[in-house]
Amino acid sequence: MATLDNVDTVDYALHLPPEHARGELDQDQEWCEIEIEGDRHRIRFHDYASIYKVPGLYERLFAEQLDCDSPRFVTELLGAELRAAKIKSGRLTALDFGAGNGMVGELLAELGIDDIVGVDLLPEARDAAHRDRPGLYSDYYALDFTQLEPNHRRDLMRHDFDLMTCVAALGFGDIPPLAFAEAFNLVGSPGWIAFNIRDRFFEEEDPTGFGGFLRRMFREGILEERTRKHYTHRVSVADEPLEYFAVVAEKRDDVPLDWARDVGA
Repeated sequence: MATLDNVDTVDYALHLPPEHARGELDQDQEWCEIEIEGDRHRIRFHDYASIYKVPGLYERLFAEQLDCDSPRFVTELLGAELRAAKIKSGRLTALDFGAGNGMVGELLAELGIDDIVGVDLLPEARDAAHRDRPGLYSDYYALDFTQLEPNHRRDLMRHDFDLMTCVAALGFGDIPPLAFAEAFNLVGSPGWIAFNIRDRFFEEEDPTGFGGFLRRMFREGILEERTRKHYTHRVSVADEPLEYFAVVAEKRDDVPLDWARDVGA
């Protein structure tokens, strides 16, 4: 019987939830089913490890089926701000945090950034990036940034990052504030930060406390906002728009890790 581990060698069909159930699912509850030789395998959208195992599934599901536009939208916004500040992209070293299978990294390269390092919690994401976009990243680390070992921190610091991107990875608990803070502090000051986040999380307190954490960083001058755009990240399985903010900001200082540890405490 075919499984997700060998789906690249067989054809598969992609199924979304039945129409009567779609309106009942919140964003972090959505799922799809992969049909392989008559057998269906259900995958939650936030089960990225399973999604990355299937070549092309992430793009087919999110970009093609659900019109996800965040990688292009955020990187184009970043590119415009870099040009306005007369920053030469080719001199930047980028940390692509929550890099997945490399969609954002590929677009950073199109901006002229040659030195891009990927980071993701999941080894499956790292393996998918090497499989789908070989040679794109100078390095790719599969690490838990809430338990970053000193040797890993030293290894990452040698890259002297000027820029961090974090696209379609914040909120819903996928990246805890401490992990974001650790990655953020790897970027030099001044530096550039580009990210997106669900609008309701940025404007109100979300269950993870991430919105309040980001607002504190802006309020205390750790981050200086250059631009913020409201846009549709993608549509839901019920064909409803999921609204996000894309933000490009300049980093002015490191964030105290205690701020991140205090979130939700």
